[in-house]
Amino acid sequence: MGIRTNNFGFRIYNFGFTCGTSCFINPKSQIRNPEYYKLCSPYIIYKLASKNQIRVSFEGSDVNGSLWVGEGGKIHVIDQRVLPFREEEFILNTLEDACFSIREMVVRGAPLIGVTAAFGMYLASGNNSNNIMETLEEAAAYLNSSRPTAVNLFTATRRMLETAAYCHDPAEIENTLFLEASRIREEEIVSCRNIGEHGLPLIEAIWERKKPSPVQILTHCNAGWLATVKYGTATAPIYLAHQKGIPIHIWVDETRPRNQGARLTAYELGLAGIPHSVIPDNTGGHLMQHGLVDLVIVGSDRTTRNGDVANKIGTYLKALAAFDNQVPFYVALPSSSIDFNMEDGLRNIPVEERSPEEVVHTEGWDGLGITRIRVLPENSLARNYGFDVTPARLVTGLITEKGICPATEGGISGLFEDLKI
Repeated sequence: MGIRTNNFGFRIYNFGFTCGTSCFINPKSQIRNPEYYKLCSPYIIYKLASKNQIRVSFEGSDVNGSLWVGEGGKIHVIDQRVLPFREEEFILNTLEDACFSIREMVVRGAPLIGVTAAFGMYLASGNNSNNIMETLEEAAAYLNSSRPTAVNLFTATRRMLETAAYCHDPAEIENTLFLEASRIREEEIVSCRNIGEHGLPLIEAIWERKKPSPVQILTHCNAGWLATVKYGTATAPIYLAHQKGIPIHIWVDETRPRNQGARLTAYELGLAGIPHSVIPDNTGGHLMQHGLVDLVIVGSDRTTRNGDVANKIGTYLKALAAFDNQVPFYVALPSSSIDFNMEDGLRNIPVEERSPEEVVHTEGWDGLGITRIRVLPENSLARNYGFDVTPARLVTGLITEKGICPATEGGISGLFEDLKI
């Protein structure tokens, strides 16, 4: 077994065998040299003895991957519908599987949705169509219809179409798209790691001011590694602070109606050994009024070029409470979640409205299995908006892979001069 070190100072283990999880090799490709792929993130492969499954993680971290390529080139994701009560995989064999996993929230979180869509495009390319570009355009439209708010979805499908269009040999499109999807995955991992590096000083500065008391951070929904492949966005600075030994405590909004905070963020933090408390969604304002929140960090599904932020429903109310109580409110996001072609998020960002059944019923563990029960009267109607838009004026700053900037068009364009605005 060989060991080498990447730019992050982590060791990469070479187990002497070819596995899609470790070196992202398309089994249909003739290229078998892992160095060809210029990996920029470390993997450790290990088996879960109880399940005989292949999983991956960063050395020195409790963060596992939420999407990986397994034996035979199969695309594996964690089925987030059953966490934290069961740990199950969902395998993407077809374009339809990818679209289903996005629409039904087997996977969720803007970066992971984008990565899943990219691999969905790769899967669509293997259909041996006479007109492969027409097939891929239909696949992109199909994927884009699955969920309307997360801009990463549309960015990924467009990028895959552009990649295919530049491929001169139709016979190589499938391999080319596999490599591009793998590259998108790697870029998201690196972006999240960099978000953590840029956000960490915010936590360190608070710690220096209030020693020996822990830094109290509030987050909403799940913007962790489950939502982004590795590290997370909002959680990336939290994980790095914990690894540095900074005492922190996380307030975790339950995030009704699907309880992504209670079920997913709490699950992640528990695995990492980070102290946390799950709170009802409407508790954050009370905590801020009493000085129990030092910092709010949330994620983003789409941020406009002028800094308006679409995120899980309830984020806007947290921003209002933070503004009223002079609590810093930061949004952590990769540039893939910025819509450089859109401004005025309140008017233009499409807000998904999901089935009212998610409000009418709730899920939980009854000791034997996951149970679904009704919580509304039979004659009550429900509405289920998935997201809200927080105006840029309420955002203290955006934590990106290139640094922290004001939530303004000037701040964003100054940080991302290479991207068209």
